[in-house]
Amino acid sequence: MFKKILIANRGEIALRIIRTCKEMGIKTVAVYSTADKDSLPVRFADEAVCIGPAVSSKSYLSIPNIIAAAEITNADAIHPGYGFLSENARFSEICQKHNIKFIGALPEQIDGMGDKATAKATMIAAGVPCIPGSVGLLKDLEDAKTQAAKIVYPVIMKATAGGGGKGMRIVWKEEDIEHAWDSTRQEAAAAFGNDGIYMEKYIEEPRHIEIQIAGDQYGTACHMSERDCSIQRRHQKLVEETPSPFMTDDLRERMGQAAIKATKAVNYEGVGTVEFLVDKNRDFYFMEMNTRIQVEHTITEEVINFDLIKEQIKIAAGHTISGKNYYPQLHAIQCRINAEDPYADFRPSPGKITSYHSPGGHGVRIDTHAYAGYTIPPNYDSMISKLIVVAQTREEAILKMKRALDEYIIEGIKTTIPFHQKLMDNPDFNAGNFTTKFMETFEF
Repeated sequence: MFKKILIANRGEIALRIIRTCKEMGIKTVAVYSTADKDSLPVRFADEAVCIGPAVSSKSYLSIPNIIAAAEITNADAIHPGYGFLSENARFSEICQKHNIKFIGALPEQIDGMGDKATAKATMIAAGVPCIPGSVGLLKDLEDAKTQAAKIVYPVIMKATAGGGGKGMRIVWKEEDIEHAWDSTRQEAAAAFGNDGIYMEKYIEEPRHIEIQIAGDQYGTACHMSERDCSIQRRHQKLVEETPSPFMTDDLRERMGQAAIKATKAVNYEGVGTVEFLVDKNRDFYFMEMNTRIQVEHTITEEVINFDLIKEQIKIAAGHTISGKNYYPQLHAIQCRINAEDPYADFRPSPGKITSYHSPGGHGVRIDTHAYAGYTIPPNYDSMISKLIVVAQTREEAILKMKRALDEYIIEGIKTTIPFHQKLMDNPDFNAGNFTTKFMETFEF
């Protein structure tokens, strides 16, 4: 087992990792930018090293600075959390060259799953259901027209290096395809430095359902059931829950087995997530594989009583997994509490928290780095905390979430708490009647 782990991240996920490391008897090193000098990860880690100014490119994305911090503190492993360098194949490779274990996927696994066209080809070969689409990247506009005719409209064009909802265009009819082709390539080149485009059938009324997986260094893999992440705004998740109210036992089994096929197809090492789109007929299609821990890993932990960060660390240290699959015994919901003003189109609201009170009680969990007097910096993601509840049924979980949201007090800045309160009262949400398009008609 590792003696000392450096956490190459910030905020609530850094604190989350520090807590598990302490419970495992492992020393921790927090790295921080000047904007995070007063953060809780810095306070609770065994050691802390400043790695640069507030701007991410000179701190949390600076591989030389992070490697130097690991070397001067004699850390034998680095946990990247999520975001930042967590899915950076070069960072994983550089860690290897410096004899520092990267607690995450191997470089070739990150590369293979990070490029969406390559990932899709791999999944098709493994027998994982994929959305009908182009074979590889589109060559030119004429190829795009030919492929669209084969797939049948509506289609969606996507940047192969895309993410966060950028580099995507839905095309409903042939006369719109030239404009979509030009604008998608331009946006992809500007956002990712790669104008490669592929095409897929556009799935109407989709649910976004992902399967939590784990794989060890010896070829054993398992799944830990699903999470429904369909409540999104501009492709950014707002609320997640497990089990999905749309799921059936048969669908869960089929999706779980498909996720294991995907995991074994790339000899995946670590914990990760296989993400699917599920249509109104409960046909499911591979979307992407996230080769890291997810923001919403918490709800899976709550319904199967399992520490996924600990599992990550153990797998990285060479431990085996049993291969046993896990199924939800309870119902959990997570609300992402962001420093945003939901009354002003979710405009970011950084600033100093003047008053802070966390909800409590049975089945309520808060993952946060915030406290009264803490200043939310404007430089990073706006998430303040994750509010998680777990109960025997979905109905009980919603009622518990409503109660917890009512208790949650954050003053000095605007937050998304009022949005979540309204969502928990929404009849369609309460009935489990929603898709990824839910927020397009949700009135706030």
